Order: sequence, then C-alpha cells, then structure tokens
Amino acid sequence: MKEKIKTTQAKAKELKSKVDKIINKAKKSKIKEKKLSIIRELKKEIPDMAIGKLMGAFLEKFDNKSGGYARVIKLERRKSDGAEMAIIELV
Repeated sequence: MKEKIKTTQAKAKELKSKVDKIINKAKKSKIKEKKLSIIRELKKEIPDMAIGKLMGAFLEKFDNKSGGYARVIKLERRKSDGAEMAIIELV
C-alpha cells in the first residue's frame, strides 16, 4: 500500500520475491475467464484494499515489464542491534 518500506535486509529480500510473484499472478487476470479465480487467490495473500490498488494503478504501471517490480536499497546498519537495514520499493 505504501510502495516503500524500511526494514531489515533479510526481510526485504524475502519480500521482493513475494511481491514479484503476486504482481505476475495479477497480470494473468487480464484473461476474463481467470480474473475471478485469481482475485480469490490474491485475497489469501494480501488485504482487500491492496487488491484494488494492485488491479488498478499498479497493473497499468507494470503492464510492459516482465519482472523486477521491486528494488532493494541497502542502508547503514541499525545502531541499536547492528542489523543490516534496507528499503524495498516498487519500481
């Protein structure tokens, strides 16, 4: 929903692969026969508000891309525990 999140590097890398899979699944919904079943599958993984945004603006934005929808940017370590931090954002 926010298009940009600051988190640990390990979580960002894991989230990147999940985001790519979700967007690829949503892109398959252009076929009318499969649209309803794909929306039901997406509801299991993401909130309803996010599905509306994904099917609207993001689907048009990523229409001509075949992958690489998210980007992980490394940041400096967190001072409290030394965890490697990163920002994950949609391209």
